Parts: sequence; structure tokens; C-alpha cells
Amino acid sequence: MISVIIPTYKEPEVLDLCLRSAIEGQKHHNQLIVVVDGFYNLNREVLEKYKDYINILNLEDNVGLSRATNLGVYNAHYDIILIVNDDNVFPKDWDIRLLETYQENSVIAPNQIEPTHSMFRQFHIKDLGCDPRTFDLQGFWNHEKSLSILPNEKTGSTLPIFMSKKDYLRVGGWDETYPGAWVVDWDFFLKCELSGMNMVRSYNCHFYHFVSIGTEATPEEKVNKQLKEKACHEYFKYKWRTYAEHNPETNSKMLSIYRYGTEI
Repeated sequence: MISVIIPTYKEPEVLDLCLRSAIEGQKHHNQLIVVVDGFYNLNREVLEKYKDYINILNLEDNVGLSRATNLGVYNAHYDIILIVNDDNVFPKDWDIRLLETYQENSVIAPNQIEPTHSMFRQFHIKDLGCDPRTFDLQGFWNHEKSLSILPNEKTGSTLPIFMSKKDYLRVGGWDETYPGAWVVDWDFFLKCELSGMNMVRSYNCHFYHFVSIGTEATPEEKVNKQLKEKACHEYFKYKWRTYAEHNPETNSKMLSIYRYGTEI
């Protein structure tokens, strides 16, 4: 059995499809934890719709993605966890197919399908829809099933994250001291690499990712986001002595670290 952590903010339409695909696509009764990072009333209708199938962790206030994710993991009943953003769609039979790939001391990244070109070369690019309200779930499941292959690669370090809860906690989870959500995942993957974990990509199943679906921001909010993003990159440099970057072939986050040898 798997504990799935789904942080959500204020996108009830993508959350609805995410939960529908997770529930209808699973073979077993897994633990589905929806971490509501503020804006509970906005998501209330969707949460009520699936209340018999999910655990709701209502944070009441907006504490940020890192804190929300960590709190979700702390509430996981099972040792095997899956962290998925709410703008992902689950493939058919996702739980048994993921369990086929599970390895201890590993961070497994099930591959993603995205509608437009991605910086990650391993992603499968196929526009299956950009509107969660009209998304053809069965059509996605049919297409995704045709992509499934068993061999893994050492090209992980992307979301979703499938791993042991103990390993997640061993490296400290997501760093809550960042001033925003940018590059926090890269920071996490770097910690996993430095601790000696295997960074694995699985093509046994693919999650669909809508990309850039978000609430319209005011000009002031956009400026604030840009400042926070810059601050996150600067904090990464302060922490690791280098800006965040990755190897496009392997997705390793240790390129710059190696330039400084073992002195961190």
C-alpha cells in the first residue's frame, strides 16, 4: 500500500481531475492525503465529493508548498510514499505499476507526459489536453498504457517522487527555510544524491502534467512572485555556494557541487 501526498492551493478544477484519476485508477485502497494549503472553502466542493476516499489535512493558513508537503509526509500511514502535485493526472493501475519499480535507498521518478516542449529530455511530449474540465481521462489512459516499458534509467530527480518515507525524513524532506517554492525540489534531489540514494526514472507508468495552470495573478502579485523566485535561487547559492543547475542527460543536480570538490 502507498501513502499519496497531494498538496493543493487554489486550483479546484485540476484537483478534481487529479483525485478522480487517482481513485478510479488504483487497484488497492491506498491512503490519499490532500494537504489543503489554505483556501479550504474554495476547494470544499471537490473535497466533499471525494471525502470517502481521501484524508484531508486542512492547514487553514497558507504555509507554503514545502511545509505543506512535509506535513503530508508526516501523516503518511505507510512507509512507501508518493508525492504528486495537484496538476498531475494519474495513469491507470498506477499503484501496482509503481510498486513493481520500488527500490530501497532510491528516489523513483515515474515519467511524465507534457503537452509542450520540456527542459527534461526524458519526458514524453504529447498534447492530450490543457483543460482539466474537458480532459479525456480514458483517452489518456489508453495512450499512456502504450508507452509503458519496464527498464529503468538513472535519470530521476523530477516530480512525482516515489520513495520510502524513512529515506525522505533521513535527508530532511523539503527545506522549509526557502522563501518560496522555487528550486526547493532541486535542493531535495541534491540532498538525496549527496546521501548516496539512487536517482531512478521509471517508464513503467507516466503521469500527465498540465504545465503552467494557475490562478491569474495581478501585476503586483506577478512582481512579488518574480522577487520570491529570485530570492529562492539566491538562497540556494547561499546554501550550496552555487546556483541550481542540472545535467540535461542525467538530471543530476551535482554539476556545480563537483566544481568545489568535497568541501561544501
